[in-house]
Amino acid sequence: MERIIKGGNETLRISEIFYSLQGESSRVGLPTVFVRLTGCPLRCVYCDTAYAFTGGETWTIDAILAEVARHKTRTVCVTGGEPLAQRRCLTLLSALCDAGYSVSLETSGALDISGVDARVSRIMDLKTPASGEEARNLYVNISHLKAEDEVKFVIADRADYEWSVAKLKEYDLPSRCQVLFSAVNGRLAPGQLADWILEDHLPVRLQIQLHKILWPEARGR
Repeated sequence: MERIIKGGNETLRISEIFYSLQGESSRVGLPTVFVRLTGCPLRCVYCDTAYAFTGGETWTIDAILAEVARHKTRTVCVTGGEPLAQRRCLTLLSALCDAGYSVSLETSGALDISGVDARVSRIMDLKTPASGEEARNLYVNISHLKAEDEVKFVIADRADYEWSVAKLKEYDLPSRCQVLFSAVNGRLAPGQLADWILEDHLPVRLQIQLHKILWPEARGR
């Protein structure tokens, strides 16, 4: 029999809830509670959270809020998988905001972000060619971005970098929100990406995954 973590009536499938330091985005280094939802319609070749594609447990939103509160921090990140693949993710995001948390959402950019609570900071990927999921980018999402949001490019090689620079200019992304460039772990040296950014004078933030430096083998950190 499936175990349901008790609380209110609305439920989501949760892979894990854990307390750690934020390893990415402009919130890097902040103590954060992560709520990782199960499921993702994408299959990026470099994905490091494939364990969240399936499994997990069914939690009510009330139970999620209680578990988040147990960790005694005001910063929460809802992630996946692809959290927006679950319809009730929007309800969860609003509930967290109503409870007074500073909430961010990590999303692939393949699903509509327009319904996300305006109080949430959306960290949205644009999938590069090397991800294998470039065709899934929902570019209309760019029109919904606000200054508090961030766009992330995960870059595997020079071709990915040039593609990312082209999108940066095509959509004038730096005028909308912060832009993050991140190197695929094990495929592109962060120093090389840093050199390219400096050579081209790009108005972007180089992102290094702090959690992989601190806890390279740990899950739930």
